[in-house]
Amino acid sequence: MTTEKKSFETYTSLGMALDPIHVGTGGSQLGRVDNAIVRDPVTKVPKIPGSSLAGVMRAYVAMHYENGRNIQEREKPYYPDCAGLGQSDSNGAGGHCGQANCPVCTVFGFARDIDSDSGFAGLAAFSDMHVLLFPVASQLGPQWITCPMALRQTGIKAFSGLGELPEQEVLYRKTEEAVQHLNLGWLFLPVKPDWEHLNDIIIQKIDKLGAPNYIVSRLGVVSDKLFAHIVNNNLEVRTSVAIDPATGAAEDKALFTYEALPRGTVLVWEITCRNPKHFKINGQQVTAVDFPDKVRDVVAEAYPYLEHLGIGGMGSRGMGRLRVLNPERSGEINTSEREGS
Repeated sequence: MTTEKKSFETYTSLGMALDPIHVGTGGSQLGRVDNAIVRDPVTKVPKIPGSSLAGVMRAYVAMHYENGRNIQEREKPYYPDCAGLGQSDSNGAGGHCGQANCPVCTVFGFARDIDSDSGFAGLAAFSDMHVLLFPVASQLGPQWITCPMALRQTGIKAFSGLGELPEQEVLYRKTEEAVQHLNLGWLFLPVKPDWEHLNDIIIQKIDKLGAPNYIVSRLGVVSDKLFAHIVNNNLEVRTSVAIDPATGAAEDKALFTYEALPRGTVLVWEITCRNPKHFKINGQQVTAVDFPDKVRDVVAEAYPYLEHLGIGGMGSRGMGRLRVLNPERSGEINTSEREGS
C-alpha cells in the first residue's frame, strides 16, 4: 500500500528528560507530597497526558512559523492566535484562523468559533507519554530500568509477545561485571543475564528507537510488579517556599513539596498522522500538508522548542526540558512494525 492511499501512519517517538519534569494533577495525595504528578490509574506509574503534549507542541509549532500574513484584510499571526483556545474576542480579534493552508490549524485542529458552525479535529493525534526507561542509582552508577508492560506499550510487534519474566524478584541485565546482586534504590536484587529476549529483541529495538548507547549498555528489566515500586520510590521530590516580597525572606507557612520525573527518564509516545487527502476544511482540500509523513514533519518543528522551553510546570524552577532522541528516526518504527499490522 502506498503512502498516498494509507489512511494514517503511526510513529513511535522517544524522548529523554534533560530536567526533572512535573506535570501536576492540580492536587495532592495523602501521605505523598503537596503537588503530585499524573499517574496511570491502573498501574500507578507516572505519565504525561497526551493533552499536555498536544497543547505545548501546538504552541511551539505556532511560534516556529513567521507571522507576516493577512486574512480577510486583517493581520493574523500564527502565534498567539492559532496557538490559543480558538475563540476570538468580541471585536473579532484572535482565535484560530481555520484555514486549509495553515499548518497549525490543519495539523492540530481548530475550535468552533462564535460565528462559525464548524471545527476540525486535526490531522495529528497524540498518545500519553509513558515511562519506558527509568534511571535509578546503584553501586555501579545509574541504571535504566524497564519492564515487559512498559515495552508492550510501545506497540512494537516484537514486544507484544513478551510475557512475564521467568523470575519475578530478579533483575535481568546484560553485564560484563562480576556482579551477582545490584541495588536499585532500596531494593537489592539478584542479577541474571540469561533472559532470551533481553539481547535479541529488547536491546536491539530500543537502540533502533534512538536511545543513547550509554543508556542501552546499562539497561535492566524487572517484573511489572517491581517496576511501579521502583519508579514511585525514586521520583525526585523538591521543597519550595514562597518569598515575602516585603522582606525578601521565606514567607511563614508557605512551604510546599512537589514531585517530578527525574532527569534521564526516557519516555515513549505515539503520534498518529491522518492522511490529509481524506479531509476537507470548509469544503476546501487541505493544502498545508499532503501526506501523513508531512504531518509528522510539522509536529517535528516543535522539537527544538521542547528541548529549550520544556513541558509541564515549574519551568522557572529548572524543570521541564525534554530532548526528542534522534527525531530523524521517528519514521523507522511506524505502522509496519506495530502489533496487528
